[in-house]
Amino acid sequence: MSERLSRAGAVRVGWTSAIVVVLCALPFYLDAFWLRIGLFSMAAAIGAVGLGLLSGTAGQLSLGHAFFLAVGAYGYVWLAGEPGPGLPTAVAAVLAVLLAGAAGGLFSPVAGRVRGIYLGVATLALVFLGHHVLLTADSVTGGFNGRSVPPLELGGFSFSAESELTLLGVPFGAEERLWYLGIALFAVTWFTARGLLRGRPGRALVALRDSETAAAVMGVNVSRHRSAAFVVSSMYAGLAGVMLALSFRRVVPDYFGLVLSVDYLAMIVIGGLGSVAGATAGAVFVTALPLLMTRYADQLPLVAAPGTTDGTVGPTEAARYLYGAAIVLILLFAPDGLHGLVRRLRARLRRRRTAPPPPAGTTSPSLPPTSAARAKEPTP
Repeated sequence: MSERLSRAGAVRVGWTSAIVVVLCALPFYLDAFWLRIGLFSMAAAIGAVGLGLLSGTAGQLSLGHAFFLAVGAYGYVWLAGEPGPGLPTAVAAVLAVLLAGAAGGLFSPVAGRVRGIYLGVATLALVFLGHHVLLTADSVTGGFNGRSVPPLELGGFSFSAESELTLLGVPFGAEERLWYLGIALFAVTWFTARGLLRGRPGRALVALRDSETAAAVMGVNVSRHRSAAFVVSSMYAGLAGVMLALSFRRVVPDYFGLVLSVDYLAMIVIGGLGSVAGATAGAVFVTALPLLMTRYADQLPLVAAPGTTDGTVGPTEAARYLYGAAIVLILLFAPDGLHGLVRRLRARLRRRRTAPPPPAGTTSPSLPPTSAARAKEPTP
């Protein structure tokens, strides 16, 4: 048993190392378009993991995730830019994440006492309130036109294309540099979230999701754990907002609307509720699909190229139809999402590999033909 566990751990470490090596090598071979898709997907995955902890693990419905992404993005822009305090960008990024957590803390008393659709409606109000503030607070947010994002600098190294950098003959621009930052931030998100789920807080949240009464009997403080889950989810959203701002290089209020919150719900439903890997897979699917359809719209049937007005469906709308259909299929045939589907397939393959072969010389018992008539039982 111990040898089997050690072997499984070695295989897991090997796969993880191979994935990391491949991800680190991609900027040397991919162009800016594919790197940009990867950056947006990594930023979305960070936010989706946070929402998965709140909705999938703690069982709290939230439609206000876009608000906390906006707090993180605009918090970084204001803290690091002018007008604003003009803080060092690394300090501004950390403070922006803490600011998003503080915003979640201010709302946590509501999250600690309200659940279900009522919490969803309450968080929905945050999206409309935040969008109104983003449009009217011109001195901080830049209003309708938004604000440009100051590039991040760490130890004198700038994550922008202003300074020339060449590695192994490949010029490293902003996308290449931000790629490695995104990998580092996503790795932190991955390991902290999995550690949280496997520890006592994660078990308490799962018990809370399954039955509040049973969790309270076991000594779980229901209100405090609900509030803590909301704060942690807000901080992940703030980190995703910072990463999105750095990737977009300009933030505008219209991006942080209700549609973005619905997209994040689609990510965790498609990927699998309560799963870090599932939230990551759902984030990649929902983020990359519209970008790919926009690029290859002229090669897809029934999809209009961007900028045309011939009445056909645009790539963004077509992508939303597709992952809307994916949600329906997931709910019908795989309620635990892509992660659960992959887990069941792996378990089935493992059972087939480990099943002992039939002994030599044995034959399966013969079955009567289906057309044979069954003998009539005597009437008592």
